[in-house]
Amino acid sequence: MLTITWSDIEGLRRFDNALKALGDAKMRQIGNRAVNRAGDMARTQVYRSLTAQTGLKRRVIVKAVRVTRSNSGTLTYTMTTKGGDIALKFFAARETRRGVSAAPFGQRRIFPSTFILGGRFPNRHGVVFHGHVMRREGASRFPIKVEQSGVIIPAEMVKGATAQAFRSTVARVLPQRVEHEIRRATGGVFS
Repeated sequence: MLTITWSDIEGLRRFDNALKALGDAKMRQIGNRAVNRAGDMARTQVYRSLTAQTGLKRRVIVKAVRVTRSNSGTLTYTMTTKGGDIALKFFAARETRRGVSAAPFGQRRIFPSTFILGGRFPNRHGVVFHGHVMRREGASRFPIKVEQSGVIIPAEMVKGATAQAFRSTVARVLPQRVEHEIRRATGGVFS
């Protein structure tokens, strides 16, 4: 037979009052705060890893990824992005004699038969189409088209190091934040 006795009933009363104070509305508020904080921390890690994974500059990634923060009704933190194949122009493209050198996916390579400027080497001049990397579609001068990189942010965001960074950050931070918010809401009763 197990018998429990309390020598100091004041601690039990404090615990009981703290549990009563945490009603459904307060618990949803606690969850909302914890989800938003964990989501913000995961967003930072996604920005870092997506920048390295795609080879794009951080400001481009920040502009491309949209965040919808949680509220007490949904308790859902969402990061979305849209778009297609990104032009080579955004990967530090520079023209060489053999073609344009650019760094999609963080790896610099030469794209043969592409160009940025007009004229013959070495006296190239003028920017053609706002700095885009161009390729001729046939043997004649025209038509020409914008050269793409193969980097698609929505596809890159859900695979590889970026997805792993998101999952690991949320798995590590969310329980800590829930515990912190409960301690905060109860005045330190739960610790």
